[in-house]
Amino acid sequence: MQLRTGIHLSQLRSGRIPRALAAAAAAVVLITAAGAAAPARAQTDVEVTKDLAYAPAQPPGTQGHLLDLYVPRSAQPVPLVIFSSGSGWLADSGRRGADRVAAQLNPRGFAVAGVAIRSSGQAQFPAQLYDIKGAIRWLRANARTYNLDPHRVAIMGDSSGGWTTAMAAVTGDRPELEGDVGPRGPSSAVQAAVPFYPPTDFLQMDAHMPDDCRVFNSAFGLTDCHSDARSPELLLLGCTITVCPGKVVAANPLTYIGERHTPPFLIFHGEQDPFVPYHQSRLLYDALAAAGEEARLISFPRAGHGPLEDMLTDDETRQGAYQETTRNGHSTPARPVTPTWPTVVSFLEQRLRPVSR
Repeated sequence: MQLRTGIHLSQLRSGRIPRALAAAAAAVVLITAAGAAAPARAQTDVEVTKDLAYAPAQPPGTQGHLLDLYVPRSAQPVPLVIFSSGSGWLADSGRRGADRVAAQLNPRGFAVAGVAIRSSGQAQFPAQLYDIKGAIRWLRANARTYNLDPHRVAIMGDSSGGWTTAMAAVTGDRPELEGDVGPRGPSSAVQAAVPFYPPTDFLQMDAHMPDDCRVFNSAFGLTDCHSDARSPELLLLGCTITVCPGKVVAANPLTYIGERHTPPFLIFHGEQDPFVPYHQSRLLYDALAAAGEEARLISFPRAGHGPLEDMLTDDETRQGAYQETTRNGHSTPARPVTPTWPTVVSFLEQRLRPVSR
């Protein structure tokens, strides 16, 4: 599979990011968000509202606290899927690609919110977790205004947006991890999570890179892969990952699995991913299985770092794909699968069923 690349530096707001990293981040944004969406089943009347601020801009003039809403018209409140795209945490462009996700999910009756969070140049972790949870609470607080069902909320993202997805899903309503972004009061918990190729345990990334980090180092202008003193993970945490293991643990979604109930996960990852090694999703799936949680891992032997649309539409990308499932301590062996957008829709429909009130 050939990765699509390109540079849109207008999306990068921070002067602290070295030029090589900024260019690489822009390329990753396009890699994870590129690809034309497959035709939806039917045209749906959708109300689109852009540039909604779920919290004041910080720093002023940046986009990290903005979201876009795509809501299908309905007589009843509709379930919501929150989407945030990846950039290696180097850009506040999380809304990018939400329109293509909405084109698939709106006709099936789901609203989509494309949510931006602050870049690592604008704020360091845990600010990014506080941002996405602030957005979740804001959307629930304003559910009546936009005809959303606050009891049926899922989250989806790719790459660093997949990390955002996983972190939000495993830390819902933890008081010490709520932060001070956006409204307080509504729940920050989600009912389902769909991460695509998410980073999880930063300290285990380098040992499992499929090409000894050649593609990653070249893209980001580094020499020591994720442990480099200029890596995206350092910029996120404010320290080299090998010298601040405590911060790495705090930013690892696996840390929080097993402490309380975790919503169901549907995980996608390519085994040839040169940016986020496939092993990262394997770790996530195995931790969920060990805790008796519900999870489904779809693996792509031929795929690299997305794009997520190709994983759901492109025959070459999906060649040899297989899935494993786990629930209540019982796991199924790997079996062939051809994932599609209806695969995602079916998962969301089962986990976001209407709640009797």
